[in-house]
Amino acid sequence: MKLLSILVIALSIAFTQETAKIPATVNLSESQVRWEASKVTGTHWGYVPIKNAELDYSDGKITGGVFEMDMVNLTVEDLTDPKSNGNLTNHLKSDDFFSVEKFNTSTFNITEAKTSNGTDYTISGTLTIKGITHPASFPAKVTATTTTITAVGGLTFDRTDYDIKFRSGNFFENLGDRMIYDEVKLDVKLVATI
Repeated sequence: MKLLSILVIALSIAFTQETAKIPATVNLSESQVRWEASKVTGTHWGYVPIKNAELDYSDGKITGGVFEMDMVNLTVEDLTDPKSNGNLTNHLKSDDFFSVEKFNTSTFNITEAKTSNGTDYTISGTLTIKGITHPASFPAKVTATTTTITAVGGLTFDRTDYDIKFRSGNFFENLGDRMIYDEVKLDVKLVATI
């Protein structure tokens, strides 16, 4: 009888916690990931479309979630010449960089979202690129209304951690002005309805 009581209480608690979660549907057309990478001679930037995303929302706070980036359709936005743009876009998709034929998505899985005020967050989780996963965290600003959540943050990662070593000064010597820096910045904006 005691065991039965414990089970009933445990199930009640689990059910209460589960019902407190509000499903937040991410609007893919309003959400975006902007990438930026630099080399000795300048900076390139563009977008990676969000393929799938969801946010876990409970008691007025983000508690978890995931967003999946469509590497096949990444774009370069800073080059206006069609030939130069096409060359860089194709190079980024090649095995020198993201190997999109083999790895057509990259994923950030939120494992923890810390906040003291419901607005300023530290988002922690795992970033998977080219099938390689590493922990990552970044600051984010979250604004919420009765119907929407908007989360904006900037994540910087070292591309060489994901086997992207092309013209990295840490792996190749005498690159001169052909060197590409290892840090890549992702500016993430997720807009969700609750």
